[in-house]
Amino acid sequence: MSPILSLALLAILSLAAGSQNVSQISITSTNRAGEVYAPGDLIFEDNFDFLNFEKWEHERTLSGGGNWEFQIYDNSRQNSYCRGGILYIKPSLANDLYGDNFVETGNLDMHGGAPADECTNPSFYGCARSGAGGNIINPAISARLRTVNTFTFKYGRVEVRAKIPSGDWLWPAIWMMPRYNAYGGWPASGEIDIMESRGNLNYYSKGVHIGKQQVSSTLHFGPSYFYNGYERATVASNNPDGYDRDFHVYGVEWTDQHLRFTVDGIERRDITPPNGGFWELGGFPDNIPSPWGSNAENPRMAPFDQKFYIMLNLAVGGTNGFFPDDYTGTRKPWQNNGGNAFADFWAARNEWYPTWAGENAALQLEGNT
Repeated sequence: MSPILSLALLAILSLAAGSQNVSQISITSTNRAGEVYAPGDLIFEDNFDFLNFEKWEHERTLSGGGNWEFQIYDNSRQNSYCRGGILYIKPSLANDLYGDNFVETGNLDMHGGAPADECTNPSFYGCARSGAGGNIINPAISARLRTVNTFTFKYGRVEVRAKIPSGDWLWPAIWMMPRYNAYGGWPASGEIDIMESRGNLNYYSKGVHIGKQQVSSTLHFGPSYFYNGYERATVASNNPDGYDRDFHVYGVEWTDQHLRFTVDGIERRDITPPNGGFWELGGFPDNIPSPWGSNAENPRMAPFDQKFYIMLNLAVGGTNGFFPDDYTGTRKPWQNNGGNAFADFWAARNEWYPTWAGENAALQLEGNT
């Protein structure tokens, strides 16, 4: 039996200790630092009766997640709020908050006067941008919540009950990142993507619907940005009814031997690394040194042998290829390589913005009610 971290079984983050060989689990928390739990114990949950700032920190940045996404992440109740046991992460237009023509001519400085209002990521011009000379400020606003300073854990089961948004170029995600980059910068220290999707109503790649009818899970790992083994640890699930019509339970069981992704309790993929660990699974070149090596706590599972924290967010667009240029369906108004992606996306707002229909465009996470 595994220890549990629930963020939702009925939408709570539920963590459980991992395998038969794991007899206990330790966590890091501002309120419960160093506590030890047995397999099957519930160690974290949120019913979303209210937005709990003792559990969740909002990111405040323009950095676009390193993917040159088109949204501002901020702490605003128009973009993240709880009602009726549901957490809503809802996108909006920057001009609606900051005023007409702000995107094209405004200035935005994310530095605040108090620590809670400070910019959280300066990379990629993440703390200040201006609209001038053909460049524009991020045209959308959304939210990304994380437990980086309040809750981390190693090994467990996480389940989140969520409804994905419906709307073109929306990118919801439920995922986990390492608390400390013990093995170096991304992706050497790993990334666990429990669920990510696209809100598009009409978007196909090689004949497969990759919009709201598809959710995927993956692991990112490798020695550098140029060597990422995620393609060997990815699974996509399709539902012709769409994952936006109802709540579904997205989960990962993470033990000292494997990671197993589930949707509605059904296994979608079990990733059990071979004897050579994730280095062997990734098939990386022999002439590149492994960032994990024999000094890892669990060489077979490294980099997934360290404490991770939870993240919930709704992104908009981006140029990293998550929205491929090779597609059929609704016209994609920007190119991942070439042109001015931000300006091209904004210029086409009369095409995509009408598809963001109120709270249907929100990532919704339902509490255990």
